[in-house]
Amino acid sequence: MNRETDCCIIGGGVVGLSIARELAGRGLRVTLLARDQSRDTASWAAAGIFPPAPAFAGGGPGDALTTWSDSLHRTWAAELRAETDVDNELRRCGGLHVGGSADHLARLRAAASDWQRKGAACEWLAAADVARLEPALVAAVDGGVIGGGFLLPDEMSIRPPRHLEALTRSCLKRGVDIRTQAVAADFEIAAGQVQGVVTNEGRVRADRYCLAAGAWSGTLAATLGLRLETRPIRGQIALLRLPRQVLTRVVNLGLDYLVPRDDGRLLVGSTIEDAGFDATTTADAVERLLHVAARLLGELPGAHVEQAWAGLRPGSADGLPSLGRVPGLSNAYVAAGHFRAGLHQSTGTAVLLADLITGTAPAIDPAPFDPARSIIPEEAPRGSVADYLARAAAEGV
Repeated sequence: MNRETDCCIIGGGVVGLSIARELAGRGLRVTLLARDQSRDTASWAAAGIFPPAPAFAGGGPGDALTTWSDSLHRTWAAELRAETDVDNELRRCGGLHVGGSADHLARLRAAASDWQRKGAACEWLAAADVARLEPALVAAVDGGVIGGGFLLPDEMSIRPPRHLEALTRSCLKRGVDIRTQAVAADFEIAAGQVQGVVTNEGRVRADRYCLAAGAWSGTLAATLGLRLETRPIRGQIALLRLPRQVLTRVVNLGLDYLVPRDDGRLLVGSTIEDAGFDATTTADAVERLLHVAARLLGELPGAHVEQAWAGLRPGSADGLPSLGRVPGLSNAYVAAGHFRAGLHQSTGTAVLLADLITGTAPAIDPAPFDPARSIIPEEAPRGSVADYLARAAAEGV
């Protein structure tokens, strides 16, 4: 059979683009099918917060993937800027995690101890220390919204739209054939192999295939005979335009957060909603986000809402993505289910999938991410969809 490309990747978000870039950098001909423009993907809509990712004894496979990816991000950011002239604004900005009630502060104390156990730099702060580090939070401290918290000086942030722009430019420079508005509907399978992928624009035939379609991966995986949990969880974000930036660090209040940008913009997020494939924003959610900003920062003269958006995070049942070859098919692979960690884990995911696709010994053990693994959790694992939905309901997010 005449194959038009070495690898066809289904999915145009950060995971699909990262895998395409890595494979093309290894000399493969790559075709990428993107159902939407970049700004319609969950990764474009993300806030881009990267918590510290130290290697530590007793860490699980998800921790190992994040640690590896975190290191790769620093290398990729420099490479992408040199290759494309786009600064993805990867910054070591630090993160404040604050609370007001006695119960919240007790949970923060436990979280700080956990970070210290993992070997992350972590400093406990009294309310006055929070106000000293971020003067814009003085009113929240005086009003009792903030009674203390902790600082993670190594927390980073990245600007997702610019990172996606850099990845896209890099892929094009490396010869990737990016086809937008190309919707994959089915796979042609025979003799234990995928023979082609059926799209709204016709069939694409390749030597190998990689499904990385985010929240849409579950439906497509079913056509490959694979049950994959990628339940979409909506997250809404509001973007404020300020006359001047008032924060220097990410500020986290429970599951809510503020993320400052270099140009004076401020992200306020985020919701955690089981809303199916509805990626629209709602007035109630945006109003709640603006209330979060007002609780923490008080009045912001001259500030206005520049835009609001929503993204559909691809969930997982056990808090781990599915990465690897599809069972029963010799040339089909999947990379999906990263939930809230897709941006952070995208670089390690790309290298791991490229290793598996090209037959290279992987740097980390892929077995825990096997798409065919049995997932029967007795209770919601931390980081899973069920865990976050329960936490969001408890905190009114």
